[in-house]
Amino acid sequence: MFRLILGVLALAVAALPAGAIEEPKYQVVRKVGAIEVRSYPAILVAETTVTGDFADAGDDAFRPLFGYISGKNTKAQEIAMTAPVIQEGQKIAMTAPVIQEGKGGTYVVQFVMPATFTLETLPKPTDPKVSVREVPGRTVAVIRYSGRWTQSNYDENLALLRAEMSKAGLTATGDPIWARYDDPFTLWFNRRNEIMIPIAGV
Repeated sequence: MFRLILGVLALAVAALPAGAIEEPKYQVVRKVGAIEVRSYPAILVAETTVTGDFADAGDDAFRPLFGYISGKNTKAQEIAMTAPVIQEGQKIAMTAPVIQEGKGGTYVVQFVMPATFTLETLPKPTDPKVSVREVPGRTVAVIRYSGRWTQSNYDENLALLRAEMSKAGLTATGDPIWARYDDPFTLWFNRRNEIMIPIAGV
């Protein structure tokens, strides 16, 4: 059933004009080797927490999050789909979020909300598995890559990002954040994936 819903969503997104999917605004502070340093303003997200494999977390989280933007909220209001879908690993009973932890990991998966909303105007979820909140503005180091949504692809590019940060003297202030911009029907070599690590202001 989930695959059918996801397929319907993918077809709907594909029918939109190019550039119609809203993405969070940011400023490129500088480029360092293969990475960018970006400054993001505060954003609003709807999020849910799932436990399981790295590759399955997005699938498991999709149903409640898609339900929320489809009208399962206090205003029965449909909310436009945006990009990216964000996945962060969570260290249970220690710190949160993010490190991708493989099997048995706990992940926070987020849909970014359209910029037209404020925390006051954003409808509240009626599904207790979904919550909404503001993510404060932050500066992040980012690596962009294509390919399949696999743990090995993620790990390889995370290692590259950390190596570039080390060479540039950038200090991490948080754990990695995985961002996916495309639907599952986008060919793997055309997919836009990013890993972001919060850093001290530069």
